[in-house]
Amino acid sequence: MTKEAKSKPVPAASAGHSRRSFLQTALAGGAAATGAYFGIIHRANAAGPIVIGHQCELTGGFSSWGYWHDKCAKAAVKVINEGGGIAGRKVELAIEDTESNPAAGARKLRSLIQRRKASFVVGSVHSGIMLASIPIATELKTPYFSAGEATEATGSKGSRYSFRTGTDTYALAAAGVPWAMENLGKNWTMIFPDYAWGHSHHQEHRKLIEAAGGKVNDPIAVPLGTKDLVPYLARIPEETEVLFSVFFGALSVAFYTQSKSMKLDEKMKMYSVSGTIEAIDPRDIDGATEGVYFLENFPRPLEYKNDEYHKAFIEMLGVDPVYAKEESTGKVMAKSHAWQSYENFFALKSAIEASGWKSNKDTPGVVEALEGLEMENSLAHPQGTKVLRAEDHSGMIDCYMSRVEDSKFVIKKRIPREELVAKLPPRYDFRKEKL
Repeated sequence: MTKEAKSKPVPAASAGHSRRSFLQTALAGGAAATGAYFGIIHRANAAGPIVIGHQCELTGGFSSWGYWHDKCAKAAVKVINEGGGIAGRKVELAIEDTESNPAAGARKLRSLIQRRKASFVVGSVHSGIMLASIPIATELKTPYFSAGEATEATGSKGSRYSFRTGTDTYALAAAGVPWAMENLGKNWTMIFPDYAWGHSHHQEHRKLIEAAGGKVNDPIAVPLGTKDLVPYLARIPEETEVLFSVFFGALSVAFYTQSKSMKLDEKMKMYSVSGTIEAIDPRDIDGATEGVYFLENFPRPLEYKNDEYHKAFIEMLGVDPVYAKEESTGKVMAKSHAWQSYENFFALKSAIEASGWKSNKDTPGVVEALEGLEMENSLAHPQGTKVLRAEDHSGMIDCYMSRVEDSKFVIKKRIPREELVAKLPPRYDFRKEKL
């Protein structure tokens, strides 16, 4: 790989005139133009397809998220293959169900790489599975994109082969705490599930709150599978001004409905991150999230990032522009996370083409091309312009502080990626590790 290719990775939406033209015509649904595109692209390659694995929560506790990660991955592969593939080679998607279980997920990752011959893997949104998988991907020298938020994936347990285009708990704390401290209160209590994601949020938020002069009360860790949260909610100190919660799925519904019945929202401000409301429509839980603040990675309503790429993306996935609900099934999109399972394929496309990858012996060049990769707002990257930071492989993206009002997400503040970069010095430099 040349130095030029490494220093200027080609954004997926601009990898040559033909690919740029394809993305533009795809937005307009131009069948004739797409056909013309096929006429000028070399679609066949004697080397055969490039196998990219998708380690996905199709069943188990995260299946409501996994449904969307699966749908996004398939959509990305369809767009890429209809546009001529990657470097003229078709993408073959290999999917394995993690069952929302770390042991099963780790085993399925080995299967993807060793049995199904995946050269790259778009990985799990479940933090426990993600952390169990990174050592395996590193051992097998396979680039692995995770979508979970535990900081450790691009921190203490990360490696040269671990990447994340989305946010982690380190970034979410930096994005949300300053605004929340100023607007919501300085005395915080945190309640979260007793596993990696919740503990990571507690650790990262506590550092910033205390550094800013706030007080953090004793944490309340709730065992997974708990249905009655009242005994845990009863432990929240009366002086709490901000109740920060981190739950998912059925636990989220239980938390919001039970805290509402206890009228906690009348005594303190309720604040959380988008993961706690993923795949949930506020209208379906009788206003239990009314007035709650959420830090989002991608605005749920189209109107708050109203551009042609966002519009094309939600149309491709068949969801409405206000509530992100799938028209055919009524399922609510896990929008703040599932975009990664779409965009990561285009990040890989860009790095594979920039590095000249032909086979697994060329994988070090792909890793180097991913380090510092710039991705422009486009059909390939509808969440927005971002960079994959070279040192720690973390995605630097825009975030959005929203509040549920009349069951709709209303943006109160956009936190631009440039502001986050200034607040988030890299803690690790994986480039020091040998490939």
